[in-house]
Amino acid sequence: MLEGSFAHRPALEASWHYLYPWGSDHNGSARMYASSSDINHLYLESPGVLAIRAARITWDEGTSSSDPHLPIHYHSGAIHAKPQIVVNDQFPNWEVKGEFQASSARGTWPAFWLTGASSWPPESDILEFKGDGRNWFNTYKNASGGWSNTIVPVSNPGGWHGYRAWIAKVNATDVDIHYYLDGGWVGQHRGANFVGRPMWLIINLQMEGSSGSPGPSGDTVYRARNVYVGRTRA
Repeated sequence: MLEGSFAHRPALEASWHYLYPWGSDHNGSARMYASSSDINHLYLESPGVLAIRAARITWDEGTSSSDPHLPIHYHSGAIHAKPQIVVNDQFPNWEVKGEFQASSARGTWPAFWLTGASSWPPESDILEFKGDGRNWFNTYKNASGGWSNTIVPVSNPGGWHGYRAWIAKVNATDVDIHYYLDGGWVGQHRGANFVGRPMWLIINLQMEGSSGSPGPSGDTVYRARNVYVGRTRA
């Protein structure tokens, strides 16, 4: 369903939209800038490797339009996949995975995640570093169930590592999600109310916020390759 989309710019743009699905701002201090003509913060570093670069700005650009409305300190990049992920009777099993070089410095907040296209929840964070060397595998189940978290130390997050989620329908409303790091199973989150809810897949480099502040004064680069989304029929 989604594979090999970083081979060259036309392949990237055939499979991905620029920015977040809702625009340029989210919950940190970075504003996203990327388009076909603006490759300063999101670009193909080499065939098959996507790079997102966050750079500190020195002027006042106001505050983020998204809660908690932090002052904008960085320009960075985000993309979201054009195909949406929907767990249903026809496609009850989904695999979402990729390989990433992620920053773990204070104030850096890289992510590879799923979020509801028409409602929230659902949310599944397959990669999320929040200013240290631990990856947060997170699932927001539903309003009553809240968050499930599997927090895993990663040796050298800035090297290439594989992050994977296997999402399986278990009843009319719920899925179980298995999370993997470098091919090894690290946890299972049960009973997430995801069935029939379309989800976006997002890759972004946010800054500060939950990852601490102040963030770095220089550039931060987050890299992705071999991103894959697959599904099985019932």
